Amino acid sequence: MEGKNFFRCFFFICSVLLITLLTIFNFPNPISSKVELLQCATNSAWCTSKNRILRHPTAASLRHDHTSDVPHHPLDPLTIIEMNKVHKVIKSLFENSAYTVHSLILEDPAKEVVLKWKKGDALPVRKASVIARASGKNYLLTVGVESGEVVEHDTSHISGYPYVTLEDMKKVMSAPFASAHFNRTIVERGVDLNNVACLPFSPGWFGEAEDGRRLVKLECFNTEGTANFYMRPIEGIIVVTDIDTNEVVELVDKSKHIPIPKAAGTDYRLSAQNGPVIKLANPVSMEQPNGPNFVIEDEHLVKWANWEFHLRPDPRAGVMISRAKVLDMETGLLRNVMYQGFSSELFVPYMDPEEAWYFKTYMDAGEYGFGLQALALEPLNDCPRNAQYMDAVFAASDGTPYVRSNMICIFERYSGDTAWRHTESPVVGVEEIREARPKISLVVRMVASLANYDYVMDWEFHADGLIHIKVSLTGIVIVKGTSYVNMNQVNENQELYGTLLSDNIIGVVHDHYVNYYLDMDIDGSDNSFVNVHLQREYTKGKSPRKSYMKVNKTVAKTEKEAQIKLKLYDPSEFHVINPNKRTKVGNPVGYKVVPAGMAASLLDPEDPPQKRSSFTNNQIWVTRYNKSEHWAGGLFAYQSHGEDTLQVWSDRDRPIENTDIVLWYTLGFHHVPCQEDFPIMPTISSGFDLKPVNFFERNPVLRVAPYVENELPVCKAAVSS
Repeated sequence: MEGKNFFRCFFFICSVLLITLLTIFNFPNPISSKVELLQCATNSAWCTSKNRILRHPTAASLRHDHTSDVPHHPLDPLTIIEMNKVHKVIKSLFENSAYTVHSLILEDPAKEVVLKWKKGDALPVRKASVIARASGKNYLLTVGVESGEVVEHDTSHISGYPYVTLEDMKKVMSAPFASAHFNRTIVERGVDLNNVACLPFSPGWFGEAEDGRRLVKLECFNTEGTANFYMRPIEGIIVVTDIDTNEVVELVDKSKHIPIPKAAGTDYRLSAQNGPVIKLANPVSMEQPNGPNFVIEDEHLVKWANWEFHLRPDPRAGVMISRAKVLDMETGLLRNVMYQGFSSELFVPYMDPEEAWYFKTYMDAGEYGFGLQALALEPLNDCPRNAQYMDAVFAASDGTPYVRSNMICIFERYSGDTAWRHTESPVVGVEEIREARPKISLVVRMVASLANYDYVMDWEFHADGLIHIKVSLTGIVIVKGTSYVNMNQVNENQELYGTLLSDNIIGVVHDHYVNYYLDMDIDGSDNSFVNVHLQREYTKGKSPRKSYMKVNKTVAKTEKEAQIKLKLYDPSEFHVINPNKRTKVGNPVGYKVVPAGMAASLLDPEDPPQKRSSFTNNQIWVTRYNKSEHWAGGLFAYQSHGEDTLQVWSDRDRPIENTDIVLWYTLGFHHVPCQEDFPIMPTISSGFDLKPVNFFERNPVLRVAPYVENELPVCKAAVSS
């Protein structure tokens, strides 16, 4: 019976281990063809255009063998060959003790080395950064790929542990079933043990009593009758378990009076729905019969329109964008915009202080690995038909490499928006002018499935120099069991900590925060941060107007001056400029962050979850560049105390004027669940922009040509053969 439960739990959580070898190749030259995007309405899955037949690419057409991959760029991820070499070193290093590899990735060369490197130069010495555990100790190692030389870095001053591995989770899910107390209480609740799945959740950190052990808290569900077992919580049971020993440390057994919600109506699969299926008679698809307008050189260097950037998967961040440059059409030069950008940390606190819920304050990137939870994307539904895909190579807990197929997709988007337009009426004495240009963008997408929630993460590049960074939330709201089936049963002043979504189901109020690391290098590394403050100014009788809006610019001298809380009625723009380079008319070149998703944390600053995730204390931060400061919640976020965070680094108040700086932005969502979120929530999205400000001499898309009917492909239904 325990074996059956173990297998069931393993299936739910570790489906991420089902790996296939898929990848992308054969990209056309983007310079040789115009953007030929078409939204094609057709009753057929196939379209023809200019004598071409367009079909959804099969797995075979994307298959690629990564065993012979070699690096071409200083920032290319470690290859299978390189990881196998490092694996041998690790085995030798820990030959006398059991060990676990939590991270095995490229150790980026020094920034100045990467900036000087040009294609054709020899690659800098390749090194691996390894995070491992052995004999109860965290190890942070640098390993020479070819030399095998090992350098150990001291981490004794940092609390916490590395993110848990998939193997950690697989192992610990069987622990509750070895407890007679657990088995007895499940049976007492009338649940068949064969229908129980217990899933591991990070415990947060709430005091020194929790130190010295890697803990996990397992919550259990009744899987009978539905694929959506999250809607059937066995409320009040929390199994506190030692990850390393698999020992049950504590069993919280409360709320036996609360019934387990029924399975009826919880399944979200189409096959389980009653009534007519909603399906467009004429499906809409985006087609590019002549191929995409981007290329991926040497597996990781993306070139599209006037953009060039390096793209690589990362087990913690998910997607890393590096060396982003944009072509200036006036000068013909590729200009630096951003050295590196990625999602640094997430924070998802649930707002229920009761015993079975207070600890649910997840830091998903640092506790689970954002990229590790990214499964293969679903063509046509996760990404459009014109998408291409990129695989990842990650390390298992023993250090051996494996392939995560189709982890990232790249595609061009046209949704009918305009890049710019204007109509001039003939009343001014000239012939009517009508000018409009289509807005095309390039999207890089990853989807991370973190247990119940799915995060769709987009980086969208526009020809006018703008970068749009978007987070979309969907998946399943984690719910709490209750005895209530209608709000008329609830006392007026009773706190539910959420919304009654269905019979015996409360969707608990929570937040989502995603922090982004943005190493802006605007025409070089020496940049400054400018607060462009907008304030009301009075005319003092000098005009029929009483007031107007005035702009005051202040350059931040130190890090504390760049700790920014956004205020609707005290607005500012926030610019990263290069004070050493100016436009022809004398403005410093720059980019500005255009905020959105501005939810702010309402937790007390001294609340342990808030101290650990103190990057949510402000929406904007700017720090002095430091290669070791990448993760806003700290290097070892799991059960961390909060002493290695963005807040701590920023409070050092280092000088940041006209030097190498990093911009951090925290995107936030408050989520008060509603019935429309049951049994699976429609996608909600928010994003922010990095926008040129006096970076170009004039509108950079003036030369974009309009669409002409006879230049576009014709899409029509094709008969299946």
